[in-house]
Amino acid sequence: MAIPSFLTLYSELISLPTISATDPSLDQSNRLLIDKLATWFEALNFAVTINAVPDTRNKFNLLASYGHGTGGLLFSGHTDTVPFDVDQWQKNPFKLTESDGKLYGLGTADMKGFFAFLLETLNHIELNKLKKPIHILATADEETTMAGAIYFSKTSSLAPDCAIIGEPTSLIPIRAHKGHVANVIKIIGRSGHSSDPSKGINAIEIMNEVISHLLRLRQQLQQRYHNTSFAIPYPTLNLGHIHGGDAANRICGCCELVIDIRPLPGMSLDELHALLQQTLLPIMQQWPNRLSLAYEHSPTPGYECRTNTSALKAIEQLVGQQAETVNYCTEAPYLHAIAPTIVLGPGSIKEAHQPDEFMALDFITPTDLLLKRLIHHFCLS
Repeated sequence: MAIPSFLTLYSELISLPTISATDPSLDQSNRLLIDKLATWFEALNFAVTINAVPDTRNKFNLLASYGHGTGGLLFSGHTDTVPFDVDQWQKNPFKLTESDGKLYGLGTADMKGFFAFLLETLNHIELNKLKKPIHILATADEETTMAGAIYFSKTSSLAPDCAIIGEPTSLIPIRAHKGHVANVIKIIGRSGHSSDPSKGINAIEIMNEVISHLLRLRQQLQQRYHNTSFAIPYPTLNLGHIHGGDAANRICGCCELVIDIRPLPGMSLDELHALLQQTLLPIMQQWPNRLSLAYEHSPTPGYECRTNTSALKAIEQLVGQQAETVNYCTEAPYLHAIAPTIVLGPGSIKEAHQPDEFMALDFITPTDLLLKRLIHHFCLS
């Protein structure tokens, strides 16, 4: 079987919906896309393994390998996308549309399109001359729980020289990023008629106290932790979304707030959670059994590849640019447990999660050249 053309590869990847969402009604399996990738990599004589990812809604990882032994490269990407707002998209999210020097579609930049770049490059390399193996990892649920990367990191026996995650970085190597922690804070009050507030417990009023304490915690995080390599050199805390109550003439019986914390590399997630609990303890004591705190999903730690790592130095030389840091989050903390990990891929992060997401055609040639340089350095020389 011949590998399809680059644009055909791209088009077929975009046409298969693989939305990840915490809402079960929006969440979709990635199996069709995984099977499609398996067919293409098998056509290139890669050995392909597909694994069901535990604790997901019918999600799968794929590992395609050419060659044996240790060392070499692991290229990685996630197969899922975020949900989309149909009213804000001018293009069809599931049809690759070429216009004005751009390829539009959901996942073109973040990041199903990366697999089209990989397949196109690998199709024009003499793989039988490899001295070290090439591995391709396609993961599930990066946009929500990171379940695919977490499962792979716990079960893999690979030992590559370097792992490269093809997230859209405008082909700038990224060596560190912050983590992501989403907490759900719920207040259970007691509803009643608004004409007599003494007969109820207003959950919104208690949540107002919670927010005051959280804003003080935000200042503490800024003062206590600092890393000058980041544009925003401290952990951030964002009040993400809140809802409570159902009518003006009823005392609110339930209020829920979801917050987002972005910890710096090296910060302990357990210590951060303990600090959050300590912050809310006075309210818990004042209102026993009315405040609950839980993770919305498993937290992701920050990640950092040290500047003196040989793989990072090699990539900086191949790219011709010093590695940077970013505030967003990827699967790097989990793959970094297996091998030195760099985030490096085509497209701009500014297009991720945006209506009419696109990949500029200008990235095609430099991405192909870079992938060939990476393979030559780590697997052929």
